[in-house]
Amino acid sequence: MKTIQKDTLTAMVFDNRTLMGEAAARDIAAKIKELLETKEHINMIFAAAPSQRDVHKALVEDPTIDWSRVQAFHMDEYVGLSKDAPQGFGNFLREHIFGKVNFRAVYYIDCEAADPQAECDRYAALLKEYPTDIVVLGIGENGHIAFNDPGVADFNDPCDLKLVELDDMCRNQQVNDGCFATLDDVPTHALTITVPALVRAPALFCIVPAATKANAVHDTLRGEIGEHCPATILRTREGAKLYLDPESAAKL
Repeated sequence: MKTIQKDTLTAMVFDNRTLMGEAAARDIAAKIKELLETKEHINMIFAAAPSQRDVHKALVEDPTIDWSRVQAFHMDEYVGLSKDAPQGFGNFLREHIFGKVNFRAVYYIDCEAADPQAECDRYAALLKEYPTDIVVLGIGENGHIAFNDPGVADFNDPCDLKLVELDDMCRNQQVNDGCFATLDDVPTHALTITVPALVRAPALFCIVPAATKANAVHDTLRGEIGEHCPATILRTREGAKLYLDPESAAKL
């Protein structure tokens, strides 16, 4: 493993993505156990993407985590998909982690909500009622975190959840990841937890494998901090950790 420190962000490069996912899961499990020593239960936000499968698998396979004291949220959701669409992020997480361990509760964003703003208000109220302890996230090809693309990311956003229009690079990533067959199939809008609502959590674990993320990882660690690359906000948060494989770290 190679370690890179940039501002407050610690980046670790592992020999392959399996080791990357296992290491991230160990660190996340340790933080869960540490927090549960002093809290009745904790709250976690999870990203939903193929890049997260390694860490989800390793977390599910860890028998030492008391998931019955963990409440789960997801960080974004498409607008306009049917509730049973496999591309839905809630459905992805249900398949890979939410439905595999006994969480205390799982709170889903409603992709079919008739009033997106009302759904934003409802979910934001839950986030305020249950303050986030841990975020498990990734970085998009355009440097986004959640669906905070460069054109809509606001480091001082007054909202906790908002309706956004997805940029073309973000939508193309969904095709590149194999989630949709064509760009026309990808929804144009989504609900997303905002940047400040994500990074106010005291523990941030960011897992980013694959060559398609190499430019975004380079910009996150080597570029200027700013909304042009939303993931750079991680360099301002004490204790944030970034987990990479050789392909995603290739341009460092």
